[in-house]
Amino acid sequence: MQLDLNLLVVLNALLEEGSVMGAAERLHLSSPAISRSLGRLRKMTGDDILVRAGRTMVPTPYAMAIREEVGRLLSQVNDVLAPSRTLDPDRLERVFTVQCHDGLGTALAPTLLRRVQEGAPGVRLRILAENSVDTDDLRRGRVDVELGEDRPDLPEFRSEALGSDPIVVAMRSGHPCAEHLDLSSYASYPHVAVSRRGRLTGAIDDVLAAEGLRRHVSAAVATGTMALHVASQSDMLVTTTELVSRALVEAFGMISRPLPASIPAAPINCTWHQRYDSDLAHAWLRDQVRAAVTEVAVR
Repeated sequence: MQLDLNLLVVLNALLEEGSVMGAAERLHLSSPAISRSLGRLRKMTGDDILVRAGRTMVPTPYAMAIREEVGRLLSQVNDVLAPSRTLDPDRLERVFTVQCHDGLGTALAPTLLRRVQEGAPGVRLRILAENSVDTDDLRRGRVDVELGEDRPDLPEFRSEALGSDPIVVAMRSGHPCAEHLDLSSYASYPHVAVSRRGRLTGAIDDVLAAEGLRRHVSAAVATGTMALHVASQSDMLVTTTELVSRALVEAFGMISRPLPASIPAAPINCTWHQRYDSDLAHAWLRDQVRAAVTEVAVR
């Protein structure tokens, strides 16, 4: 059966107006057009729908029985094809998943959670750490947004630059480099690197090589928390970012200094799948993430 939803609109008008002329005026159509639609409805349902009773028309028992159901169906169709474009965060109940590296998550979590709790108390967040390997969690909908340096090049993903995070060097309080940190002293002390893939080198090593210097990376660990904990009890240096440093360094009794090299600040990008482009709740989440990054970055 090939269904014409316009017939449902006409049927609803006929049942509520009780006449062809009334339905025509309501729908801004001609009476002959409504009569033709009524003929199609009679053929489709096997019922007369409306019949003459003197100078008026009256509904058949079948028409009376389906009147409320037709109204509900039309309302449901309208909800599907013309959804509401407003969102009431106070009534929103949803679980969102945000994925980012542990340092950025630690820096953002207090502010982001506060904003979510104040704006939409029914929303719950899952803040997950990055995986050691690339996954399709974003594509599959298991993750709502990813925060990090990378921007995807596939057209199915959307990405927005939220800001940047300057590179700094963290060290224990009282470290010999606390008073003066140049590239030579930076290279002379052991390092603990932060890498979810266990990489022992980074962009800074190319800068050092150009100056005829080389650093010794004693270990690569998966999280910034682990790296700072190790460095807090030794003379190791940790190359990290300002936001991460601000969130974690004080907790370990450490200090941070600007990186003595021209390395671009780490970008903070928010990435999501295009299926959520027009989802009002997801757009609200992205607004909260954007505002949280801005609030934390300007402190």
